[in-house]
Amino acid sequence: MMRLDSQEADAPLFGDDDDDAPTAVRQKKSEIKHPLATFFHLFFRTSAILVYLLCEILSSSFIVCMVTIILLLSCDFWTVKNVSGRLMVGLRWWNQVDEDGQSHWVFESRPATSRKVPTNSESQIFWLGLVVCPVLWGIFVFSTLFSFKFKWLAVVLMGVALQWANLYGYVRCKVGGKTNLRSMATNYLGSQFFKQGP
Repeated sequence: MMRLDSQEADAPLFGDDDDDAPTAVRQKKSEIKHPLATFFHLFFRTSAILVYLLCEILSSSFIVCMVTIILLLSCDFWTVKNVSGRLMVGLRWWNQVDEDGQSHWVFESRPATSRKVPTNSESQIFWLGLVVCPVLWGIFVFSTLFSFKFKWLAVVLMGVALQWANLYGYVRCKVGGKTNLRSMATNYLGSQFFKQGP
């Protein structure tokens, strides 16, 4: 994983904010420690999908529906990238530009020694929402093409782009920032193939 020194990073690293938390909060036994983050992790993305599916019933204006969907998708992107990923699974990613103008992508995960361990419930909700919704937007792309509703193509492509960007960023955080995802998938499939045997 790629980590920056705390002097270079604008946001505090995970190791920096663990010491500030009260002991009572660390030892909370609730299945869902962050109910508000969990709610908004699913709210914006499901709302965007529902508005897309029900837009002809909700409003006769294409522009109103389009703007509403794009606003919901933007709120979802920001919430998942900046809040729910950090709280629910201990992952975050961002882009930083150094003094030389070079762009650096940073993929970070909370240290394994941290006392703030994500719960299984929150982790499952996070990954389920993160994987299912981009797949649905991908299906919507094909449905708009096959039904010749080309005016919706820009909206569904925006949904695909924003949802897949977060999915890609968090998968990179999970497997490690420097890991090549293609080589990791190839190694996994190869190991599965050899396990099968004759």
